[in-house]
Amino acid sequence: MLVLAKAAMAMMLGFILSIIAGLILIPILRKLKCGQNVSKTIGERHMAKNGTPTLGGLIFIIPTVLTLLLLKIKGSIDLEYNLVIVLFVFVAYALLGLADDLLKIKCHNNKGLSIMFKLLCQMGIALVFFYIYISNGGSPTVEISSLGFEMDLRWFYGLFILFLLVGSSNAVNITDGLDGLAGGLSAIAFLAYGLLAWNARWMHGNQEVGIFCFVLIGSLLGFLLFNTHPAKVFMGDTGSLALGGALAAIAILTKHELLLAVVGGVFVIETLSSLIQMISIIYFKKKIFRMAPLHHHFEQLGWSEGDIVKVFYVAGLLLTMAAITYGVWL
Repeated sequence: MLVLAKAAMAMMLGFILSIIAGLILIPILRKLKCGQNVSKTIGERHMAKNGTPTLGGLIFIIPTVLTLLLLKIKGSIDLEYNLVIVLFVFVAYALLGLADDLLKIKCHNNKGLSIMFKLLCQMGIALVFFYIYISNGGSPTVEISSLGFEMDLRWFYGLFILFLLVGSSNAVNITDGLDGLAGGLSAIAFLAYGLLAWNARWMHGNQEVGIFCFVLIGSLLGFLLFNTHPAKVFMGDTGSLALGGALAAIAILTKHELLLAVVGGVFVIETLSSLIQMISIIYFKKKIFRMAPLHHHFEQLGWSEGDIVKVFYVAGLLLTMAAITYGVWL
């Protein structure tokens, strides 16, 4: 019962502070003209969103960090090194996304930082994470506990971590194309890893990492009050990169790296649809989907934005329930 009480308190604090943050930040973003430039290639229905404030990721990033500081001051949590690692990735990717969003706003386009520079920064953050993780006794192994399988990847584990962090942050970024889609799916995914972290009793600071997840869930739910259709604010790269990076970091720390493909199954499918479309156009001069990523394909088929988001939520929830069943029970 104490665990449930902690989870409820964490979510409540994150939720309340994110609502306050939204009420303060959105008028400021409008006043500073931090509007999103919507590309005409996405479709006419999205053009009505042109000028909607971006940088909305701050609405759940700041409350999450602030809530954890308040809980630390109160003595409810300890700053275990695993929590510090997660916070480092969360904030570092947020700052990278913030720089990208600010450049887009300044230049009044959607180019932002160059793809290569952004990729190098993402890789740099991943390498720092890997160094801290190994220095604090992290194991370079991949496990499938139900099968009794364990493989020591040695130095290759660094490349594996690199792939997870960079891939996850970009996957959430690609999915962030409809009102409330990436935010809602992320809240569902962090629910799984919050429970998995609490169940990982062998991990130093497992409860603190679990509390981080539930604080972030509450903050995301508060953010969704402003981000669901019609969105009053977009999370931007500031939010999407931070969410994807933190999700991968927790998957690594809990030794449930492979389960990330299930928990974030919708993110994976969205990314694969973009990759398949790009390969098909380059090599075969043919489109597989009407538009990529997948959510835009359904839009082109005539689905409403709300229906697409609801179907993707259901898919994400089913995958998350399957992952929790495996990770906690089996």
